Formats: sequence, structure tokens, C-alpha cells
Amino acid sequence: MTNEPVSLDMALASFDALWSPRIVTSVNDYDVRIAKVRGEHLWHAHDDTDEFFLVLEGELHISLREPDGERTVLLPRGSAFTVPAGTEHKPSAPSGASILLFEPTGTTTVGDRHDEIPDHVDATTGHALNGVLPR
Repeated sequence: MTNEPVSLDMALASFDALWSPRIVTSVNDYDVRIAKVRGEHLWHAHDDTDEFFLVLEGELHISLREPDGERTVLLPRGSAFTVPAGTEHKPSAPSGASILLFEPTGTTTVGDRHDEIPDHVDATTGHALNGVLPR
């Protein structure tokens, strides 16, 4: 892990891949990840952990399957939202967005339960930013 500040703008400018998060730093047993997104992800759920989203640029939509039915949360730039553990959800960004995620180290981007993984979605636990993993 670096002991220097990380510019999120510079970190985001260092890669182009969509739906393929980069690990910026870690906090205890959690990764702080950034990602560029456009289009749709896939329906999935993380059985044992919440998933935190912060929109840095653009607008993110998160569709949720809840006991009362489906709904979609719209997150404009600067908005944050936490998907509770076990909740099926499907992020999307029709016009594109940059997001920050906060989740336990080793959490896969496609969750514990998911639809078929489309080619444009990277099933990963996060990639090193500029080739260097924190810690």
C-alpha cells in the first residue's frame, strides 16, 4: 500500500476497461475500488456482505429485487447507496459513469448468485491499479 495520496481522477484516467474495477487502496479487510461503467451489468447478489456505491461521475442506476417487488434507484454524481447483503441487484449506466465501491477484500464483482456472465462484465475480485496491489 502506498503512503501517498491517490488522485481518483488520475487513477480513472489510467485504464479504459468497463465493469472491471481497480483497487485503489484497502482499509482493514476492505477494498476501495474504482470502476468505469456503461450499459448493464448483470443480476447478482452478495449473500454475506453489503455493497457500497459512490458515483464519482455520470449517473448510475441500480435495479433491486426486494420482498415488495422490483425498483430502480437512480444515483446522480455525488450520490451514495448501499445494497444490503442478499439483495439481488443489477447496476447499469446508460450514458456511462465512474464509481467507487467499498467491499470486503476478495468479494467478486458477480456475487455469490448471478445470471449468466456476459462478455462485457469482468468477473473479478478487483485488479491492481497500475500493476500494484495495496498491502
